[in-house]
Amino acid sequence: MPETSDAPLLSKALHGKRALVIGIANEQSIAYGCARVFRQLGADLAITYLNDKARPYVEPLAQALEARIFAPCDFSHSGELEEVFAQIEKRWGRLDIALHSVAYAPKEDLRGRLVDSSDEGFKVAMDISCHSFIRMARLAEPLMTEGGTLIAMSYHGANKVVPHYNLMGPVKAALESTVRYLAYELGPKDIRVHAVSPGPLKTRAASGLKDFDVLLADATERSPIGELIDIDDVGLTTAFLATPFARRLTGTTTYVDGGLSIMA
Repeated sequence: MPETSDAPLLSKALHGKRALVIGIANEQSIAYGCARVFRQLGADLAITYLNDKARPYVEPLAQALEARIFAPCDFSHSGELEEVFAQIEKRWGRLDIALHSVAYAPKEDLRGRLVDSSDEGFKVAMDISCHSFIRMARLAEPLMTEGGTLIAMSYHGANKVVPHYNLMGPVKAALESTVRYLAYELGPKDIRVHAVSPGPLKTRAASGLKDFDVLLADATERSPIGELIDIDDVGLTTAFLATPFARRLTGTTTYVDGGLSIMA
């Protein structure tokens, strides 16, 4: 984490907080960048992995971050998300932060035109990428006894047409709308809800997009800052939203893209 004159204060910004991070696949994952900053700011972590195939890539990262809870979580498998929260309740009794950084659509639907997307492909994409955030919020609500922060990862394709983003555009638009409605419903319990919208960066999930290298080059050329973001940039912004410094912010979509989203 970059050093600042306020480093002693910042280092305690999440001290004693309990954070759940869902979506780490490897060291390039956005979720890993967020988990790393959460830990640097003093939070205790619960980290999930998708399945046995993913575990060897995620477990060393969880160990390095001293995760107190490490468990499988595949949104398409009934009961796994509930089991994660059962472990959190048993070990901690409460939760302060829950990060959802998962998106999925069948490759044939993701790479084809939206108008040609299948019924099943659309349903799967919406369930894994959007409704799972609602399910996570439902389970987190009773554990956020002192308030808390729910965060989902979005993308600019939710609001503007990004070539080759296709099916995920409408799905992410639904996710951002979900954030606003959850912020309204959970606000009385001091639970704040945010979407974070990173600019293009190299992750395993992004590699599934057609011509992604072209998208990266365009982002570098058109961004006012003139360079790509990295997972630490996303982690720092996400962590800020979970700190008391952002206690009066909720329902927002925060762009971390070097200003790319302001360009025509």
